[in-house]
Amino acid sequence: MKRMKNISLMLSFLCISLVLNDCSTSSYKDIYPILRDGKYDSEFPYKGASDELRNISLTVQRIHSSIFYKTYIFDQSANLTIGNYKTADLKSLAISEGYADQSTSGSGTTIYFKEGKVAILTCAHIVQFPDTIISYFPNAEGGFTEYIQSIFIKESQAIYAAGFPEGSVFELLAVDAKSDLALIGKDYKILSGLMFPVFSYPPGKAKELDWGTFVYLFGYPINYQMVTKAIVSNPNRDEYGSFLVDAVVNNGMSGGIVLAIRDGVPNFEMVGMVQWVPEEEENILVPKKLNNNEKYNPIVPYKGEEFVKRFSSIRYGIARVISAEAIIEFFKKNKEILFEKKYYVEKFLQ
Repeated sequence: MKRMKNISLMLSFLCISLVLNDCSTSSYKDIYPILRDGKYDSEFPYKGASDELRNISLTVQRIHSSIFYKTYIFDQSANLTIGNYKTADLKSLAISEGYADQSTSGSGTTIYFKEGKVAILTCAHIVQFPDTIISYFPNAEGGFTEYIQSIFIKESQAIYAAGFPEGSVFELLAVDAKSDLALIGKDYKILSGLMFPVFSYPPGKAKELDWGTFVYLFGYPINYQMVTKAIVSNPNRDEYGSFLVDAVVNNGMSGGIVLAIRDGVPNFEMVGMVQWVPEEEENILVPKKLNNNEKYNPIVPYKGEEFVKRFSSIRYGIARVISAEAIIEFFKKNKEILFEKKYYVEKFLQ
């Protein structure tokens, strides 16, 4: 009798298990419809991805670039124009001269490391500056005359990838201002025992993204490393498949990678790179800077010289992304230059 009760209990338990498993399978199919459809996922990942995201974060770098210009300011009576300034004695014509600097910060991704050579992909506008900047005197109608008011001539520039050895100074390997892409690198052949994490996931196909595709973004907004999520809008905006995302990002995110997931974690693919977030610029008057960065007394009326400063206000909630196809095209165009310097980036040449 006791044996019959045990068999009965076992059969009951088996029936309950089958019912629960059937419910579980049914619920899973309802919540996660067929994931393996070969397309990029538009739903939030169905399983944790922290380990993969942590490893990817090790390949994302903070990029900083500084440039120094020799400056010349002229009186309109100097009659300096674009046609004669190159042969003129700027020093004797200038009413004042000095130095000015400009700095930018952004993000990049280590995409290559072999035999001591490391290369980081980033945006051109972070690391490329004009050799000469010229401004002109305004006329009475609010336009500009042909006469030069100031000239800035580049004297030196330094590109840094924070946290790397030997001062973190990198060289510009290849750049394309039109696509806003650049590759910076450094040869650590003397320290060939070093190891740097490299982004190991394949480049994807931005043209296969659709409205609502789920993506991750990595970067250094305001010099803090972050990962955030977004969804794709307005896919295939141009011939290379650029697109928009709704990420709330800040200055410094330019150059950060954008990852989509194809058929579930951990199938990440790099579908692009953040190019910019919209900004609205305005000019404001500011006082002359005090020595040692001292602050003016706010209750004392200011009576000194005034200078114009350009102020930018970010329009949050939208960012433009350079597509993976444009990135691949960039590497194809610069293949000979990179191979000559022994940077064999085959992954982006397929």
